[in-house]
Amino acid sequence: MSADWQGKRVLVTGGAGFLGSALCHALGAAGAQVVALDALLPGTGARRANLEGSGARLVEQDLRDADLHPLVEGVDVLFNMAGQTSHAGSQADPFTDLAINGHAQLRLIAALRDAAPAARVVHASTRQFYGRPQMLPVPESHPIVPPDNNGVSKFAAEQYWLLENRVHGRPVTALRLTNCYGPRMRVMDARQTFLGIWVRRVLEGEAFEIWGGGQLRDFSFVDDVVAAFVTAAEALASKPDAAAGRPFNIGGEAPITLQDLGDAMLAAAGEGRYVLKTFPAERAAIDIGSYHADDRLFRGVTGWRPRVTLAEGLRRTVDWFRPRLPAYLSDEI
Repeated sequence: MSADWQGKRVLVTGGAGFLGSALCHALGAAGAQVVALDALLPGTGARRANLEGSGARLVEQDLRDADLHPLVEGVDVLFNMAGQTSHAGSQADPFTDLAINGHAQLRLIAALRDAAPAARVVHASTRQFYGRPQMLPVPESHPIVPPDNNGVSKFAAEQYWLLENRVHGRPVTALRLTNCYGPRMRVMDARQTFLGIWVRRVLEGEAFEIWGGGQLRDFSFVDDVVAAFVTAAEALASKPDAAAGRPFNIGGEAPITLQDLGDAMLAAAGEGRYVLKTFPAERAAIDIGSYHADDRLFRGVTGWRPRVTLAEGLRRTVDWFRPRLPAYLSDEI
C-alpha cells in the first residue's frame, strides 16, 4: 500500500465481515482512520472479533435504517462491502434480499451525495449475475443472466453506484469478485463459500462433500482481494479516466476442478477426506457450472495481480482456523 492512506478518513460498510474486516486491518496498518459499519446480522459471518487489533471503530448499525449522514460526512474513501450474498437465502426471501442490496444501497448513495460529494467509492460486486457462462474465461462484456434473486439485486446495486459516476461524476468503480477465501471467512456452513464448510469438516475430522467435481472455479485469497480494493481506490485518484465508472472482474490463479481443489485442501491440511456427490436438486437449479474470470482489464489498468498461490492460501487458511475453529462455529458476535 502507498503512504497516501496516512490520516485518510475511510468508511468500510460490512466492516466486521470476512472481506470488510480484512480491509480494515490493512487500512489501519497503513495509517488510515477507519470506521467499520456493520449490522452484525446472524448468518453473515460478521463478528466483533474480526476487527480486534485493526484499530477500526465499529459502528453497529444497519444500512436499512441507520442515520447515515454523520457516518459518511467528510469521508475520503468508501469501501462498500455490505450486502446480502446468500443465493439460497435470496430465493427463500427475495424481499429482504432486495431491501439489503437495493433500498439500503440507495440510502447510502443519497447520504454520500449530500455529505461527502467527492468521496471515492469501491463497490464489492459479484460474478454471480453473469449466470451460466457462455464463454470461458468470462469477460466484463459477458451477457448478464442472473441465476437467482441475489444475482438480480446485486446487479442492481452495482448499477446504482456506477450511475453515480455517469450522472454525478463521482469516482466510483465496482469489483466483480469470484470465490474469495481465507482467514475470518464463514466456516460454520456454506452460506458464504463452500470452502468454509470444507475447512470446518477437515478440522473436525469429518468428510466434506464435493458436489459434481468436474466444474472449474477460480479462487482469490483474501490478501489479494484486499490489495485489489486498495489498488482500485488508488487508481480512482491517480487515473480516474481509466478506472472510474466501470466494473472490473477480479479473478485468481488458473482455474481448478472442484475435485482437484478437494485434493489441494487435503494436501494443505495434511489430513481429511471427501466424498463425491451429485448436486442437490434445489442447488442444481441455480448452479452456474464452470466459471473463471477474465480479469486482464483490471490488471492492465492498475498493475494488480494475485500473488498468493492456491496451495499457499489454503495452507494459511487452515493454519489460521486450526486454533480458532470453536469461536467460528456459531453466530455469536
